[in-house]
Amino acid sequence: MLAFVLLMAVVGIATPQQFWPSLSFVGNSLADIAPFLLLSIAIAAGVKATGADQLIGAAFRANAGKAVMVAALVGALSPFCSCGVVPLIAALLAAGVPLGPVMAFWLASPVIDPEMMLVTAGVLGVEFTVAKTLSAIVIGAVGGYATVAIQKAGGFSDPLRGIEVSTCGTSAITKPAKPHWKFWDDKDRMKDFVGEFRRTGWFLLKWLSIAFLLEGLMTNNLPMDNIGQTLAGLGLWSIPAAAFVGVPAYLNGYAAIPLADTLMQMGLSKGAALSFMVGGGITCIPAMVAVKAMTRLPVFLTYVAIALTGSVAVGLLYALWGGVIG
Repeated sequence: MLAFVLLMAVVGIATPQQFWPSLSFVGNSLADIAPFLLLSIAIAAGVKATGADQLIGAAFRANAGKAVMVAALVGALSPFCSCGVVPLIAALLAAGVPLGPVMAFWLASPVIDPEMMLVTAGVLGVEFTVAKTLSAIVIGAVGGYATVAIQKAGGFSDPLRGIEVSTCGTSAITKPAKPHWKFWDDKDRMKDFVGEFRRTGWFLLKWLSIAFLLEGLMTNNLPMDNIGQTLAGLGLWSIPAAAFVGVPAYLNGYAAIPLADTLMQMGLSKGAALSFMVGGGITCIPAMVAVKAMTRLPVFLTYVAIALTGSVAVGLLYALWGGVIG
């Protein structure tokens, strides 16, 4: 929070005309996602209070290979935004769920959700929506399996920062204790729920405040018209360029839809637009800040590398598909 105050002070001194718009952007962004965040925080806190985290952790550890694909599918089809999944991810990590399935879920979830599918189909077409959905699933699965392979080779031995991981003893083999679903009847469990709710809520408030401030400053100062015209003239190179431009320029899944439509009207190819939306969605500033806050540098760099290379790959494949079909 001190960093947020200092950053706002710099904005106020360097560009006073952007001080109130930037503060308003942060407030509006937090207000927009508040319902989703409160729901996901409550679910995460409830999982811990009921003891279901041990059951979840045991199930995922016993079936890590299948869990990666399931996590990629669930992530692509879940209704939570890139910020809303953060408390759920924290709960899974704390429950001892392997990093591979969590990485798959984290990569797939920000790209699309059921409501976004409908909006995307209405503006950009059904074909583009299908391509974006498949991209989320494929990148999530590839990232998850790559993480599993890295861990089997001895990497990511200590991947998390500030999260206590429950190994649940031998719960992957021995059946864990049955969850106590009516946790509100138990004083200690209710105390756990409230404590977890407060910890996760504070974690998200302080990190997302900085993330939204950085996002607002970048998007307000990027000349997207000039960038769009430049990208449209790069030919095949527009696909990797669009993926990297998506990192600072991407607002959120819904705001990016009309932006991608405008870029395509300027001449940007569908493949490059897909790379922009997929890469920008996974690596949007709030998502990256949350990942960095929860994981150590090697895991964070792997996350970013998979997001960018994956978004370039799906853009090239979509361009190839369009060329063959066309």
